[in-house]
This record gives sequence, structure tokens and C-alpha cells, in this order.
Amino acid sequence: MPAVPGPVSRSVSLDLTGRTALVTGAASGIGRACALRLAAAGARVRAVDLDPEGLESLADEVACEAGPSAPAVDLRLLDLTTPAGLDAAERAADGSDVLVNAAGRQLVRPLEEFPPEEFRAMLTLMLEAPFRTTRGALPGMYARGWGRITHISSVHGLRASAYKSAYVAAKHGLEGLSKTTALEAAPHGVTSNCVNPAYVRTPLVERQIADQAEAHGIPPERVVADVLLADSALKRLLEPEEVAEAVAYLCTPAASFLTGCALPLDGAWTAH
Repeated sequence: MPAVPGPVSRSVSLDLTGRTALVTGAASGIGRACALRLAAAGARVRAVDLDPEGLESLADEVACEAGPSAPAVDLRLLDLTTPAGLDAAERAADGSDVLVNAAGRQLVRPLEEFPPEEFRAMLTLMLEAPFRTTRGALPGMYARGWGRITHISSVHGLRASAYKSAYVAAKHGLEGLSKTTALEAAPHGVTSNCVNPAYVRTPLVERQIADQAEAHGIPPERVVADVLLADSALKRLLEPEEVAEAVAYLCTPAASFLTGCALPLDGAWTAH
């Protein structure tokens, strides 16, 4: 596997003091990196996830990094694939100035073998849940005349890959949701964008390597170079902190005219 680059500096100047940010999928991976970055900028973070230990660890890390004067992380243990979890997430989004939808999961299977119940659950988690949190956040954002919505989409929101029917369908739908939100929210000072990473060094991708090895019938050690990075001009995995820095930029005043967009962090994958 390609070497891991050094730590990503927080190069975007961002002050979210007094703002509230809701982040789904906050216990690990991209969601965790985003929650840490927004907390470092002074935001009160509402962290949503299904992993209680991961959420507690996040709260401890925020306290360690930001010190005792920083706002405590508001932990929300929710299953975003259930009606009750979706209802609670919509309520939790009320009052948010920043919304980051990062919760996701992956299953790699041929379409004819894809479990219908898993297809339904993945679309619920990665499309309906962002709709519900957006629905909950918008009235307050409109009233305050300011808001930043960022969906963690994927290069698969712009390109398809075999064996990923649910993931590709959900991410393509998420792109449409974000664009529609941007059109409706623009007069109210609210932006809506997607960030579209290629493969990121997260637990989800680590699990996917094993799934891809089985689907393609190749050893796991060949998956990164021959499958994951085959279409990327940059031959390394993206770091979660790099994605979080792009999210931070979208929250700045300089990004106020950037809305309805897909921001590829894909190593030139979509340049083909």
C-alpha cells in the first residue's frame, strides 16, 4: 500500500464560535475528522452515530484538543436506517448552522446477488437520512439567514462502478438532493454542496478491500493498486483530514457563492 503522507495541516481559517454543527457518521472515518475540524473552529458539535464507544472517544478527543473551555460534544446514539432514528435525526438537526452528512456503509456484490433488504437500508442511510436532516435544519437556517450543508458524497456520485448498485444509486441521488436544496436555499443565505472523495483511508474502505478481493477473485494485497487506485492519477489513499479541510472551506465566507456543486477529491479520476 502507498505510504501514508504526513499530518494534514488545518490551513483553512475558520471561526465557527457560537455556531452549531450536526455531523452524522461522526464516530469514525470522514465524519469523525469533520467533527474534530468543526469543533476546532469553535462549533458546538452534535455527533450522530450508531457506535457508542466511537462517540465517547470522539468527545474525549475534542476535549483533549480544544481544552476545558471548548463546548462539549452533544452525543446522539441513533440508527439512521430506522424510522425512529430518522425522526430523531431530523429533530436533532433543528438549530444547526452547519450540517455534514457523512454516515455511510458499503457492500460489494453482483446486482443479481445483492440482498434487497441491504439495498433498502443503504439508500435509507445515505439518501433518506440526509433528506431528513436537511429538512430539520433548513427552517432554522432560513430564519437566521445563514447555513452550510455539506453531503459527503463520493466519486461514485459522479461515476459508476460494478458491484456497487446500492452505493452508486444512493450517491447519485444525494447529488440531486443537494442541487435541489441549493436552488431552494440560495435566497436564504444557505449553501448546499457535495464533497466527492475517491478512496479514503477509513474503516469502511478497509472492509471494502476484503469485499473487492472476493468479488474480483484477487488477493487483498492487489486490491488497492489494481482496483481502488486504478482510475486515480494520484496513487495513494486520501486521508480523512483532507476531506474535513474541504468541508471547512465550504463553511467560510469565501465559499458563500459556491453552492449546488460537487467538489471532487478524486486524484483526477473524473478527468478521464
